[in-house]
Amino acid sequence: MKVTVENKKGLNKDLKVLIDKKTINTYLEEKYDEIKRNVVLKGFRPGKVPKEVLKRQFGKAVYGEVLDKVLKDTTMKALDENKIKPAGQPKIDLKTFGEGKDLEYVISVTELPKVEAINVSNFKVDEYIVKIDSKETTKRIDQIAKTQKNFKDSEDSYISKIGDLIIFDYKATVDGKEFKGNEGKNTQLELGKDLFIKGFDKQLEKVKKGETKKVEVNLPENFPEKELINKKAIFECEIKNIQKPEKVNIDDQFAKNLGAKDLKNLEELISKQINDEYKNSLQMITKRQILEHIEKQKLDELPQNLIDQEVKILAHGMKEDEIKKKKKDLEAQARKRIKTGLLLNAYGEKNNIKVTQEEINSEIQKQFRMMPGQEQIVKEYYEKNPSAIDGIRGSIYEEKILNEIKKNAKINKKNISKDEAEKILKEENEKNLKEQQNLTSNQDYNDNENKIKSKAKKTTSTEIKTQKKSKTTAKKSKSSKKVSKK
Repeated sequence: MKVTVENKKGLNKDLKVLIDKKTINTYLEEKYDEIKRNVVLKGFRPGKVPKEVLKRQFGKAVYGEVLDKVLKDTTMKALDENKIKPAGQPKIDLKTFGEGKDLEYVISVTELPKVEAINVSNFKVDEYIVKIDSKETTKRIDQIAKTQKNFKDSEDSYISKIGDLIIFDYKATVDGKEFKGNEGKNTQLELGKDLFIKGFDKQLEKVKKGETKKVEVNLPENFPEKELINKKAIFECEIKNIQKPEKVNIDDQFAKNLGAKDLKNLEELISKQINDEYKNSLQMITKRQILEHIEKQKLDELPQNLIDQEVKILAHGMKEDEIKKKKKDLEAQARKRIKTGLLLNAYGEKNNIKVTQEEINSEIQKQFRMMPGQEQIVKEYYEKNPSAIDGIRGSIYEEKILNEIKKNAKINKKNISKDEAEKILKEENEKNLKEQQNLTSNQDYNDNENKIKSKAKKTTSTEIKTQKKSKTTAKKSKSSKKVSKK
């Protein structure tokens, strides 16, 4: 194989490739040998079909298949030998080809620029440490306690009010006729939440145990029997029991119900939780500062085809006249994103940063946990959309690069209060909102083809993992929450 490289304008190159006919014939002979071993033709024993017969029968198809294989093998080899990393799919232009001839073709390619890894030792970034006082921890525990209601049977003479739990049987009719699902036994309803049928709760206020109460409501839009939607239904309700909410004592038992060892341990867990919430949010500011430093780095040449692709992504959903109006802004934003992606990738390569399959699987598992009951749907989505996996890989890759840069940057540690943290986050959110309003779209930086797409970051706080059996109209149960031990 003979390759001649011609530099065109900027990063564009043409590679003239010559493959002699002897090499082509070698490929052809191998292919015919393969066919000879497997083909079955009338009048010939298996493996004994003359090559001339095979050529007459399969000649054109064989040459086309061989040509494709040769182009595939030699194109990548030509690029690798000349240390050219393509920014996109190379174009192939056949000049001379055919049986008994040399193969001549031209590879037209836009090359990724040679990018030196950035020196991050002079990057100055802030790292915030939030001090959480005991009052904030107590406040958070009090909020949790309010969601933990214990109910106690009331006396027979008690009259129901908002906040009580009503246990009742019912039988319903529409126009005097019964319908499917018109009966319920030991149905539970917490007055004031209006979770059964809109307006139902209100009519069960001021009732007593043992009383029969007639409730009239319109059946909702999501009622299973479509012909009964918005029809007036009459519920004959027999009040079986009325339970009053009791004040929850914040003690060791309360803490144990939430998964902690005791109240002191719960306070420690809650304090850590609050701190983690602010830490995770404030870390995004640190990473934004790193990206701002990177954006200031100089990189003169950028592949025009990548810029054009990024502009298309940014302009997605925009009308043609709007695209023309904002063309300069879109191109500027595209250039910034491409440049940042190339610089990040260069740093990642220099520091041998990789993304493992385990890390990708772990991220997908997180999505499983965020969508309980829909795990199969999520699994099938990623199986059918390999580009979505690339998006996860790119996001993890970017995160690992930013963390590595942070390790080597100059860190200015700032001890701040919760109120100061709130102020900083508010200002950051306002800034992000303003930026989003100026942008038409946001996409991920992706390491695919040495390009990382920019991702709109969503700040997620570390939450107490709770497991709650909620009181519903159909089931009787006691609620409980669990605090994850971190």
